[in-house]
Amino acid sequence: MTGPYPSEFREDVVAVARSRESGVTIRQIATDFGISEATLRNWLRQADVEEGNRPGQTAADAAEARELEKRIRLPERENEVVRRAAAYLSQANLKR
Repeated sequence: MTGPYPSEFREDVVAVARSRESGVTIRQIATDFGISEATLRNWLRQADVEEGNRPGQTAADAAEARELEKRIRLPERENEVVRRAAAYLSQANLKR
């Protein structure tokens, strides 16, 4: 899930965090960039997943899953419309 920060900014912050000198903490880097420590840790974790260094769902996999879920829901919605139309029409025929 993307947040209010541009991807270029995230990539730059992750690169700085990974190439930090000894003695420089994640907290200091996060403070310098104006983000929370938890946010930076999440970005580092996701970068490891994207690079294949850690198991997890990549952004591309997540996007594909969302697209597949949309495709599944579309026929379900269409079926709901057909069911409602059939119920309406059957009630109209019963009143006659």
